[in-house]
Amino acid sequence: MADPISLPYRPCVGIMLLNPWREIFVGRRIDRESAAWQMPQGGIDTGETPRQAAYRELREEVGTDNAEFIAESREWYSYDLPENLVGKLWGGRYRGQRQKWFLLEFHGVDRDINIDTKHAEFSDWRWVSPGELTTLIVPLKRSVYVAVIAEFRDYLDLRPGSLGRPGHGA
Repeated sequence: MADPISLPYRPCVGIMLLNPWREIFVGRRIDRESAAWQMPQGGIDTGETPRQAAYRELREEVGTDNAEFIAESREWYSYDLPENLVGKLWGGRYRGQRQKWFLLEFHGVDRDINIDTKHAEFSDWRWVSPGELTTLIVPLKRSVYVAVIAEFRDYLDLRPGSLGRPGHGA
């Protein structure tokens, strides 16, 4: 196995999907026994721009692309895999992921979300506050999530006039 430090990062996108109440979509990973929640993310395919990859990943993982682009992270954020996973994930070619993050506003309703897709990655999903998000995420990704929340903070405030949240599944 190659020295992890010598391996590159996997180019990837991350998606912070907001509903009108500024709650963030998270999915529970289907491939973990313990509760491992995350925002949608995935690799950038050859010939794809990061924004194209974000919309493709949204369709593949959330089952919809009924969302509007709001913002793109100024920088790429990276995280390293734990030593016991280097060499096991992504064919052993990467030490971790380097992610460009996109903030999208969801324009559908909850019933438009379908995580039972051809490339299903989530067994469950829900909307959470930014504060709750950082408590749900697996520790190795926490610093990236904290940085992304900080970068997109201005967009996470409630809109004037939205006093509360109507029933789920409207």
